Amino acid sequence: MAALLVTAPAAAQTPASLAAAVRSGDVGERYDGYMGIAGSASPEVRRQVSAINLQRRSLYFQLAATRRVNAQVVGIATGCQLIAGLRAGQSYMLGDGAWHRLAAGQTPPSPDYCR
Repeated sequence: MAALLVTAPAAAQTPASLAAAVRSGDVGERYDGYMGIAGSASPEVRRQVSAINLQRRSLYFQLAATRRVNAQVVGIATGCQLIAGLRAGQSYMLGDGAWHRLAAGQTPPSPDYCR
């Protein structure tokens, strides 16, 4: 799968409330390249996650058109990169649909669809 240009993690580019929610594991990265609510989150954090997902969706469709692939393929490839960059305490969702939290000393997962 071709590497994608991925910017800094969303938490590094957003207001403190979202960054705190990512650090605490209440907001995490999903296998499909979108952020999700993994715990409790304020309405403001939920709005921020929605705004980020809209931006990502637009980017995925642009990249998909350029590369002549499905936008879902672009999202999943990006999700693989984002999950690979997780830090201890951060949440993630793989294709099983369940939220997980990366433990201290644990290596981020690398599902078969990411290879």
